[in-house]
Amino acid sequence: MEPNSLLDLGGGVGWIGTLVIGGLAGWIAEKITKSDMGVLMNIVVGIIGAYIGAFLANALGLQLGEIFSGWFWGNLLVAVVGAVILLLVVKMFRGRSA
Repeated sequence: MEPNSLLDLGGGVGWIGTLVIGGLAGWIAEKITKSDMGVLMNIVVGIIGAYIGAFLANALGLQLGEIFSGWFWGNLLVAVVGAVILLLVVKMFRGRSA
């Protein structure tokens, strides 16, 4: 992925920014999907969701870097969408095995 071409994942926020965005995205996804996770899992789900969301945004050719002038809102939106998708897929597989 070329920097600044579609979505520069992380946006140069550093590891503290990544934890904050991941935690917030995981918490929002937890509320949307009505899941029950702790803070650590929210962070993990949010960070993994950021990669899923960035992959999908790039695959769809979405120019989120041009829509959102700052790194925070674009990264948060992408991370939330990816985290929701991740949680729904996990729920789907858990539902089949139960």
